[in-house]
Amino acid sequence: MLVALNLNLAAAQTIVNGVIDQPLTVIPGDALRGRTIVASRQTGLCLLCHSGPFPEERFQGNLAPELSSSVARYTAPQLRARIVDTSHFNSNTIMPAYYRTDLLNRVAPKFVGQTILSGQEIEDVVAFLLSLNTSVQ
Repeated sequence: MLVALNLNLAAAQTIVNGVIDQPLTVIPGDALRGRTIVASRQTGLCLLCHSGPFPEERFQGNLAPELSSSVARYTAPQLRARIVDTSHFNSNTIMPAYYRTDLLNRVAPKFVGQTILSGQEIEDVVAFLLSLNTSVQ
């Protein structure tokens, strides 16, 4: 039953004024799990385009901004919105919508109706990205 609720939430997320204010789960994000997702070449795939503080990863992307500097100006609700559906901010982006199931192109039949990341994984990634911001706000 909880899984069905989670899938319904994916379709219900709305970006308002550039943010998604409410977390996607009731369990707070975990920065260590988020780091694992971002660095994973099977889950998040973030390092295909981005680079970041991952000295153990030999090949990191250069198509998108470096993560530490690019997330420094964003709050959790702003980051959440960008991960859920970055095309809301830039219709020409190459970054996938990690938590959307509608209006997508070229989705393999076995993945139709599924999000790339779960709500908890999004919250974990947001927690990790916020941990990169060491500047005082």
